[in-house]
Amino acid sequence: MTHTRRSTLLGFASGLAMLAALPASAQEFITVASTTSTENSGLFGHILPIFQQATGIEVRVVSQGTGQALETGRRGDADIVFVHARAQEEQFVAEGYGVQRFDVMYNDFVIVGPADDPAGVRATDSAAGAMAAIAAASAAFASRGDDSGTHSAEKRLWSAAGIAPAGEWYLSTGSGMGATLNTAAQVPAYALTDRGTWLSFQNRGPLEIVSEGDPVMFNPYGIILVNPERHAHVKAEQGQAFIDWIVSDAGQAAIASFTVGGEQLFFPSAQ
Repeated sequence: MTHTRRSTLLGFASGLAMLAALPASAQEFITVASTTSTENSGLFGHILPIFQQATGIEVRVVSQGTGQALETGRRGDADIVFVHARAQEEQFVAEGYGVQRFDVMYNDFVIVGPADDPAGVRATDSAAGAMAAIAAASAAFASRGDDSGTHSAEKRLWSAAGIAPAGEWYLSTGSGMGATLNTAAQVPAYALTDRGTWLSFQNRGPLEIVSEGDPVMFNPYGIILVNPERHAHVKAEQGQAFIDWIVSDAGQAAIASFTVGGEQLFFPSAQ
């Protein structure tokens, strides 16, 4: 055996020995496919270290729109999906891709727009009315256009207003919430956003909240273990440990304690 070959094998064996010598907790991780709002808002940066300290399990986040996150789960490329489009989540479970959906938390959607409100959105009394006013004025509107939970909520609002948005005024970014808000601030344009991302968003420019409070803007988040019977490599035990923690008193308290500028971004909803 050559010296180089022997050195390579010794190095490989040494690496395995070092890995084996690590505490089990240092080797444990799960992958969570989650909506961009949980990442962009800073929530995960707040709660995941608390979970890891309690359990020794690291959480690696794949930040995507809800539709993409659910597709990641369908492929078995994540152990958990943590998203906010209830109908799609329930379909994911019904089709056998997920084990069970658990309520975790909620906030709400708001419509933001230029402070001078060229479409007169502030004078409307509903979210659908706000969207109708934007369309009637052909005022610039920045849409995520990415099959996310926020995009799904936006499409429901357009449908409620009886409008199929199209034209130069309708700007589909195909991007996450932060990038879409950046576009809205630059144009400036109206946009639908979850309140959590809005409160943590720093580049607001001329944008302000112009419509909020309609009950249809309620925004619940759910968590689902990807079905290990469909994808045998799913880390079911560790994944369920994360679910059990986040719906526990400790996990719910961690969510409630996350604030930006003194404002709570998400509200616990696990029963």
